[in-house]
Amino acid sequence: MSRLDHSSDDSYADSREDVSQDSKLEFSEDEETLITRMFKLVGERWSLIAGRIPGRTAEEIEKFWTSRYSTSED
Repeated sequence: MSRLDHSSDDSYADSREDVSQDSKLEFSEDEETLITRMFKLVGERWSLIAGRIPGRTAEEIEKFWTSRYSTSED
């Protein structure tokens, strides 16, 4: 039975990771404003933009930008 308990712990840990990754995509209004302004200045140079926002990675910035501002007008 401990094997079953362990597997449920693993799925719980996985779901916590998913939630923490989703919460990382929540940006403050100030962060969003800065990302928008920086994007207008430097384009898709995510690492440069992330360098201006403490605690954020280039990947987080890019994922936020594409989820918020990407268009499917190809």
